[in-house]
Amino acid sequence: MNETILKKLAKPMLVCAPLIWGSTFFMIKDALDDMDGMFMLAFRFSLAALLLAAVFWRRWKDMDLAYLWQGAVLGLLMGAAYILQTFGLMGTTPGKNAFFTAVYCVIVPFLYWAVDRKRPTRWNVLAALLSVTGIGLVSWDGGGLALALGDVLTLAAGFFLACHIIAVTKFSEGRDIFLLTILQFAMIALMCWVGTSFTRGVPTNGLPASVWWVLLYLAVGSTAVALLFQNVGQKYTDPASAALLLSLEAPFGVMFSVLFGAEEPTPLMYLGFCVIFLAMVCSETQFRFLRRPAKT
Repeated sequence: MNETILKKLAKPMLVCAPLIWGSTFFMIKDALDDMDGMFMLAFRFSLAALLLAAVFWRRWKDMDLAYLWQGAVLGLLMGAAYILQTFGLMGTTPGKNAFFTAVYCVIVPFLYWAVDRKRPTRWNVLAALLSVTGIGLVSWDGGGLALALGDVLTLAAGFFLACHIIAVTKFSEGRDIFLLTILQFAMIALMCWVGTSFTRGVPTNGLPASVWWVLLYLAVGSTAVALLFQNVGQKYTDPASAALLLSLEAPFGVMFSVLFGAEEPTPLMYLGFCVIFLAMVCSETQFRFLRRPAKT
């Protein structure tokens, strides 16, 4: 596929990736009734790693020790995020899980400040305030704030995703991002296979056919394909636009959850979701699209 076609497909890919991710929240919520969360993650990332390793087999010639430890660190961070997100989903709704996870786009600038001493802008501060306000609205149960354990775990997942984004920025310069991705997937799979020994473990009585279809969709569609779309799309799109399009995972997550009857959000919850999404837009674009360009 030539460069011209890829450039034309870049933004559609950046919409398809969060669309795929958003469609998984209610599926995972239902599937967790029949299987262990650790087993689900272990299967998902094992198959995704094997698929990408087979597709990009020529890249293995560049393997060295640096790739191994960098892939392991990336895997630990992303693995922690996915584990917290999955177990958080057991204690909250799919829509809240989707939105609270996406708060990572607001956290990233402040983590950069801690790591690189790059002070956040006033837009970053505004985004953080909007995000906290939105979380409060989503969590309001009529008598006060009601952050369940699942909500807290999901917010912690967003923090680890933010750490993962910073680590990718640090490690990916001059490195093969596909090889790093395969190694981090392998690390997550290893973490989760070990984790199954502390949870319900590998199902011994079999799983319903519907659950196996969910597992295949998660591994192939949500992990391998969506990640490829994300990488290609980001290559041919400016960072602010790409981040904004990828943050559509949150509203897509709510949309699918409501469409398939997984939850019934209240008006206050809808308002909170809108405020959180506004925080994401503020953080990633600084509302440049609303300002007139300076005359020259």
